[in-house]
Amino acid sequence: MMTEKNYRLTLDAIGNRDPAYLETIFSLGNGHFGIRAGDVLTPSATAGTIINGLYETAPIQYGEAAYGYAANHQTTVALPDLRVITIQNAAGEAFVTNALGEKTLDLRSGQLQESWLATDPNGATIQVQLTSVLQQPAGNLAALTYTVTAVTYTGKLTLAKTLKMPPQAAVSGDPRQARHLAPPAVHLAQPDAQTLVATIRTRQSRQVQQLQLAAAQGLTFAADLVPGAGITYPVVAVVNALNDESRLGLNVPVASLTKSVATAAKRYWQGFWAHSDASIQGDFRLDLAIHYNLFQLASAAGQDGKTNIAAKGLSGTGYEGHYFWDTEMYMLPFLTYTNPQIAKRLLEYRARILPQAQSRARLLGVDSGALFAWRTINGEEASAYFPAGTAQYHIDGDVAFAVDRYWQVTGDQAFMRSTGLQLLIATARFWAAFGSWSERAHQQTFEFFAVTGPDEYTALVNNNYYTNRIAKFNLATAAQLAAEFPTAAAQWQVTATEIADWRHKAAAVFLPYSDDLQINEQDDSAFHKPVWPFAQTPKDHYPLLLHYHPLTIYRYQVNKQADTLLADYLFDDLDAAQLQREYAYYESITTHDSSLSRSIFSALAARLGQQEKAYRYFMDTAAMDLVDLQQNAADGLHIANLGGSWLSLATGFGGLAIKSGVLSVTNHLPRQWQSLTLRVQIQGRLLQITYRPKKHR
Repeated sequence: MMTEKNYRLTLDAIGNRDPAYLETIFSLGNGHFGIRAGDVLTPSATAGTIINGLYETAPIQYGEAAYGYAANHQTTVALPDLRVITIQNAAGEAFVTNALGEKTLDLRSGQLQESWLATDPNGATIQVQLTSVLQQPAGNLAALTYTVTAVTYTGKLTLAKTLKMPPQAAVSGDPRQARHLAPPAVHLAQPDAQTLVATIRTRQSRQVQQLQLAAAQGLTFAADLVPGAGITYPVVAVVNALNDESRLGLNVPVASLTKSVATAAKRYWQGFWAHSDASIQGDFRLDLAIHYNLFQLASAAGQDGKTNIAAKGLSGTGYEGHYFWDTEMYMLPFLTYTNPQIAKRLLEYRARILPQAQSRARLLGVDSGALFAWRTINGEEASAYFPAGTAQYHIDGDVAFAVDRYWQVTGDQAFMRSTGLQLLIATARFWAAFGSWSERAHQQTFEFFAVTGPDEYTALVNNNYYTNRIAKFNLATAAQLAAEFPTAAAQWQVTATEIADWRHKAAAVFLPYSDDLQINEQDDSAFHKPVWPFAQTPKDHYPLLLHYHPLTIYRYQVNKQADTLLADYLFDDLDAAQLQREYAYYESITTHDSSLSRSIFSALAARLGQQEKAYRYFMDTAAMDLVDLQQNAADGLHIANLGGSWLSLATGFGGLAIKSGVLSVTNHLPRQWQSLTLRVQIQGRLLQITYRPKKHR
């Protein structure tokens, strides 16, 4: 049974008390912007406000540049911390945090409640409480309500709010963290005693944003307190308010506005759980973890068709705020099955950046179709290391797969005619022009050379199995749907000859296979390499990418994450014996250095009937950030893994799939659970599916 406890995250449920880690775990987002949960009395270099799609650029400096390399960095800008407050005693001396009291995130209302014990230089104490909630869905308001209570302090207390850019964080050599670019220009204006406006201009990308604060009692507020007495100080922040009409909610009093934001957020989250819930009975911690993951995944999703989901969502600036293939393959499945309107907006983002993708294809010598950037915000390629970036051409197939999944689940013909088919055509045209005809065993095969698959520990190989398999799917699906929607296809100048060409090439795509091992081979050269010396590798040398040169890693059979197995998971077209052989082989050489890996291993293990192994992988997946498994959650949540935890749960243990247009479910529930309940939307119908462990005689 779902209880209040299953939807309340507290300090007792998380891995550590590191300040930057706490900022991440208790962060709030609404798709448009996010705020990290820093100490309200102590400005932090890692706290602040993150706006989806707000970035700065700078030229990428190469020691040896070459034609076609990505030209510019794109890096998310951390803006002033909306939460920070200054509290002073009667002498004008500041209170500083003495101890953290509590942090409680209510996943049913979107409210975060926190408290701190603070002291002044004389040792007098006060308690500071903050309740935070963001306007939903995708609004521009943050409601912040401070309650300050005197514990031992007596006298005048002054509260003040301002907006300052966060201090610069220390430079790190970790490529997963954000780089330092020139800070934006900030202009502060105070139109009245209650309102502060910060206009922020990025220097190179020339984006303009505004942050506003409005305080009910004024930006500076004083009151006399005695021990046990307290004051309440409501503040509303407006994010990205670029016109006068949006300022402070059309003259609504701040105290009333904070209540209305909270009420709307609670209504939104109650509706979200009504059609998106996934509940595990029999394991409270896993149930809480999955609810937390889905809450944060939904909080990260852009909903305007102009933005997407960054690798760290709106919880941090790790990976520079870039959008990857993570969205289509790990995050969109949950949203497609539960919140199709959001899924559609994310796919519309891909259509919006098609011009940049078409230009990228031409730059790489492909005269037709489009190639989406491996990592981007504005649609242009921002990966400075092409072997593990641009060479991952499979992103085109990933987008196509996501379009088809959305179509299969929703049956949204209007989307297919206006957007989906356009994406399928552009990506199919790329594969058709990018591939090459070759001959193997006296047969003509269609092949793809010098590519990198999902496994970034293997780069620039010929015929990566995953790439070839998803390209084959892309070509065949584009041909099928172009034939089903001939009028829409004609708008993109698709001819019967082109459809026939796609079908011909799809049928001829070469898929590497080892007759000796009787499994699909990751690429043409995979099994000719020695296996990585795992026994001689110190435990503190993982992830390998931080301790070994890429060329060292590329010489060996070692996988960062699921690659061939990801294709096995997606297409589910192997017999059980071959899948078992492939799983055993690739599991033995996979480090799981990527947060994307364990969810796929869990789902496949469940399909194979290896419930104990599936359960162990799922525990690591579901609680990855809550236990800080990767040791870098301080940089932001692993948003793709949050989606991966739903994949493990729904498509692994729940066997959820659409096959030939029909919903299919298979019960693979582990013995540890009493039941699993999923809510999904299929063809506009809300379904609740309940699984219980199979009884064995």
